[in-house]
Amino acid sequence: MDKELFYKVVETAAAERGLIVADIAYDDDDNVFEVTIDKPEADVELADCEYVHRAVLSAFDRDVEDYSLTVTSVGIDADEADEMLKSTNE
Repeated sequence: MDKELFYKVVETAAAERGLIVADIAYDDDDNVFEVTIDKPEADVELADCEYVHRAVLSAFDRDVEDYSLTVTSVGIDADEADEMLKSTNE
């Protein structure tokens, strides 16, 4: 995966929602990305995380790139974010 393009997609999507990218963690061995976003002077909403996540999904084919992605906010860890997404999709 082109990491530079990945970072650009994440930064652009975050900016479109008025967010800042607090951190991008990447595990080279497993091709796992964890993006942490924040919203100045407001709470990050689930829709914000979904927006950034969907921007990456539309830019990169998961079947071709074989990556895993979690988008979370400051104060919510990856497991909590995954659980929130599962409960909204049921």
